[in-house]
Amino acid sequence: MTTPPYPATAARRREPVIGLALGSGSARGWAHFGVLRALTRCGIRPGVVCGASIGALVGAAHVLGMGDRFEHWVLGLSRRDVMSFMDFSSGGGLLKGEKLMRFFRSQFTDRDFESLQTPFAAVATALHTGEEVWLREGSVVEAVRASIALPGLFTPVWHGGRLLVDGGLVNPVPVSLARALGADIVIAVDLNADLLGRHLRHGLPEVSPPPAAEPSIGWLQNLQRNLGWRKDEAAVAAAAAAPPPIPSVLEVMTSGIQIMQVRITRSRMSGDPPEFTIAPRLSQLSLLDFHRAQEAIAAGEQAAQESVGLLRELGLCPPAAGPA
Repeated sequence: MTTPPYPATAARRREPVIGLALGSGSARGWAHFGVLRALTRCGIRPGVVCGASIGALVGAAHVLGMGDRFEHWVLGLSRRDVMSFMDFSSGGGLLKGEKLMRFFRSQFTDRDFESLQTPFAAVATALHTGEEVWLREGSVVEAVRASIALPGLFTPVWHGGRLLVDGGLVNPVPVSLARALGADIVIAVDLNADLLGRHLRHGLPEVSPPPAAEPSIGWLQNLQRNLGWRKDEAAVAAAAAAPPPIPSVLEVMTSGIQIMQVRITRSRMSGDPPEFTIAPRLSQLSLLDFHRAQEAIAAGEQAAQESVGLLRELGLCPPAAGPA
């Protein structure tokens, strides 16, 4: 019998590859930093990372080994800082996005996908065909720029001969991409799970009139009554019952995007469910609240930490170390 040219231990069953699918959600995506921190503390080291939109941005920083540095930077963002990165465009979107990506390139060393130690990919959408595009070759930073090109906000970009926009339009939580990269077990991070039914309260005007309006209406009614202007009471009552004003174009656009992403996420994940989902509670944050990173990161860390017990039961976390 011929002796095998390798140790017998090499034939043992390999450990399953854990894939991390980081979802889209614009400013809510800073929660991914908190999720990554909690998973690292738990002992999980994903063998595959992929992301859509803001998930691609944070995922890229993580696989490039610059996650801590990037997190420190976003924690220092103020509303004024966010405004300073807005380079307004006359076509294709409100913002070009070049200031943000120029800063990103200046702070982080770009690399090709092929040189990464941890396999990584980003999702984008072909604007002309609606095709889902998996970006796995060439510059990581250029791929991220395409993946975050939210329609109406950031201008589309040409990449590989196609005009690409945000990957969240077609695959907000790219579980399927993680599996294609070789993941046996996928942990998905869904940033939009609690939005429907709550986004209107946080992003749009309340249906009922503000309390401050009641005293003024009461005062006016009393004045009219004292002066005998009974005929105007109906008009005052009608004004009080009138619906709130139509929200701004940006509010309508962002709320519409939120609804769309929730529906697409539910559809995609029902067809290809991950083994585990982490869903931070982030409905209080709007798409453009990039200056509220501390809130988002804390919510992500809490959601992941709450899941650690189950992750241990599933055998995805190494056992907690006992006393020395």
